[in-house]
Amino acid sequence: MRFLLDDEQRDFGRTLGRMLAAADTPTAVRAWATGDRGPGRAVWRRLGEAGVFGLAVPERYGGSGFLPVELVVAYVEAGRHAVPGPLVETAAAAALLGRLGDAAPAGHWLPAVAAGDAMVSYTDLARGPYALDATAADAVFLTHGDTLRRPGGSGPGPDQPSVDPARRLSRCAADGGEVLASGPAVRAAASYAADTARLLTAAQALGVGRRLLDDTVAYVKQRTQFGVAIGSFQAVKHRLADVLVALEFAEPLILGAAVELAGGTADGNADPAGAGTGIAMAKVAAGEAAYAAARAALQLHGALGYTDELDLSLWMRKARALRGAWGTPAECRARVLASPAPGR
Repeated sequence: MRFLLDDEQRDFGRTLGRMLAAADTPTAVRAWATGDRGPGRAVWRRLGEAGVFGLAVPERYGGSGFLPVELVVAYVEAGRHAVPGPLVETAAAAALLGRLGDAAPAGHWLPAVAAGDAMVSYTDLARGPYALDATAADAVFLTHGDTLRRPGGSGPGPDQPSVDPARRLSRCAADGGEVLASGPAVRAAASYAADTARLLTAAQALGVGRRLLDDTVAYVKQRTQFGVAIGSFQAVKHRLADVLVALEFAEPLILGAAVELAGGTADGNADPAGAGTGIAMAKVAAGEAAYAAARAALQLHGALGYTDELDLSLWMRKARALRGAWGTPAECRARVLASPAPGR
């Protein structure tokens, strides 16, 4: 099987990349970390105008239909430019509400999500009590077992610190609030939403890893020791080559998992049951590759790599956070090992 993007998908990614490069996302990330949402919201609206969030929304709610491959293309670029905000959680919430349809407030929220007018967060409380950027979101959706609801009272708790200052976590109670839907359909939709979140987290991690590698390669060509660029040293070349191989290995796993999540394979045969295992494999590969890129970037930048003032730190911290978001490496490996062998 070959998991390759077509020309239209590649053009879409390049267009988003140019748009985000012009948006000065490092400034937006630093502002987001201090509680200033304005610059991040401006980037969010531009992504909405480009149709990014509509890729997670069914057509009857104003979206383009659920298109996992195109979402992966967009989220790789979002990771490459370190876009702040609950990007993954908004897409996961759209997948959740889209599956539930009229049984949930899909008609109210999904058109606004597709247009980029609504920023929402989502978490499955079975995975933990924290929701990402809940205090910045226009709505927070929680699933717990067979129940979908929104937090009650004063909403989620105050922001908690994270390894990535631009990823603000809020504790959500496991009970109370407004029940929006209940029943077995909620559990199935939550599982689908979690797979969506895991896949798009992997895509973000791939973009983060690529940016870290690109910046590090550029730096080792400039930094000199003993009168030559350190990039000419064999140890440096091998270190960066290992990172490149890991990132290149992760990409087809992500694209293949996206095809399966869409309900088919590269041969056109439906295989939605295999998507969860493929997504877990992609999440491990991308998360570990991005983390390796961050470690290499830190060490090869020397003392500069430890400074908050260097924009590189924005990507290094994000790589560490994404590695464990929506499934730690251990959890994802356990899911792969628990899956039945092919042909059984």
